[in-house]
Amino acid sequence: MNFYLGIDVSKGYADFTMLNEKFEIVEENFQLDDNFEGHSKLYNFLTAFILNNDVDMIIAGVESTGSLENNWHENIVNFQDFIPIKITRINPIGINNASKATMNRNITDAISSRNIAEFMIRFPERLYFTQSNKMSEMKRVWSLIRLFKKQKTQLLNHLQIVLYSSNPEILKYWYSPAPQWLITLLKMYPTAKKLARAKIKKVASIPYVSLEKAEKLIADAKESIASYTDHTSEEMIIMTLNHIEALDKTINNAIQKMRQEFDIPELHLIESIPGLGENTAVGLLIEIGQVERFINPKKLASFFGVHPIFKISGDGKGSFRMSKKGRKEPRRILFLAAFTAIQHNEYFKAYYNAQLENGMAKMAAIGKVMHKLLRIVYGVLKNKQPFNAEIDRKNINKKPSKKCPITKKENKARRFQKLGTNAPISNRQSRKRKEQQMAQDGNLPSGAGSSAAQKDCIKKME
Repeated sequence: MNFYLGIDVSKGYADFTMLNEKFEIVEENFQLDDNFEGHSKLYNFLTAFILNNDVDMIIAGVESTGSLENNWHENIVNFQDFIPIKITRINPIGINNASKATMNRNITDAISSRNIAEFMIRFPERLYFTQSNKMSEMKRVWSLIRLFKKQKTQLLNHLQIVLYSSNPEILKYWYSPAPQWLITLLKMYPTAKKLARAKIKKVASIPYVSLEKAEKLIADAKESIASYTDHTSEEMIIMTLNHIEALDKTINNAIQKMRQEFDIPELHLIESIPGLGENTAVGLLIEIGQVERFINPKKLASFFGVHPIFKISGDGKGSFRMSKKGRKEPRRILFLAAFTAIQHNEYFKAYYNAQLENGMAKMAAIGKVMHKLLRIVYGVLKNKQPFNAEIDRKNINKKPSKKCPITKKENKARRFQKLGTNAPISNRQSRKRKEQQMAQDGNLPSGAGSSAAQKDCIKKME
């Protein structure tokens, strides 16, 4: 028999409840501190429990709280060398929703640990146990790199604010990422006042700055409307630039070191997709983790929040939109990956242009590329094969043709009463029903407000 150990983690301690497969409590709630003694007590309890019961496997679960559960998680992973136990991290949203569904009104640590155990029994398909230590270590390094990048963005935003008052004319050359010649120029001449006194030949000695550009830069500085030209502003700009350069160096070194230490096959598979660099590959792999925890590409798309949703209520006009559910960071990485793929991968570029030719807006077309890219990444990782555009083309040809958009759901919903206009309905609903009736009869006029796809289907039916 399997037993389920729910662990509700708090700062400095945790509550534990053990259930069997029949949702019966086999060990009442107990509490242990997050220290050496508490972890030793947990190991002793587990070994004694296994000796006294017919245990096939103990399945332990902790909520993903960000960091508080790490000590318990890693120590139980180490227990696996000696006792039959495995541990999973669980999304708190799932446990919270499951708890609401069971009508639990009280919330205590003891009840929460039991809810975690019950969740594992009810939803075994949502449990994931195979995250490698390598992946966990890489994720911690990646989190630090993201923090450095966020600091760099804050410094760049601050620098632009300072330049707006100290050297506003130079901002027309500022774009992301800032060109190196501009950084060099600002370190030499941080304010408009200082740049106005510069010699043309010295400015032109900066790489990628021609004599014409040097003359233009100095001329603009002489007519500058800068309000801050003091020595303090100069120091602020130089210090900010030095800090940005130091962060750039730290970020690049950390990425290279991480790439060397965590050179795993999955990274090479993602990098086999033309247009995706190592930074993007690392980001996508860290967000995905082990691809086996997603039973199909749709689940992965839902995890990234790029799956389409259709919303309609009453007489309102319905439409498909990207759901954008879940965390923003995975979608941000995927957006950058899709944008790069469109520029450097002919296969994705052709797919993107095809969406535009079909009348889709540019951002919506990029969303389609994001979804397609994620499906390809899933296939590459799942089959452990490098990217091959021909395989994707074959998969597209295997797809069955789309059914007529005169939906069967609407007909099925009206199976007890046919559509009619003899009801206190709105004018919009009345027109909609008339079009649906005419479409079903094959008599939809050419000027009706139905979609082109519906008209094409009706012609085929005729």
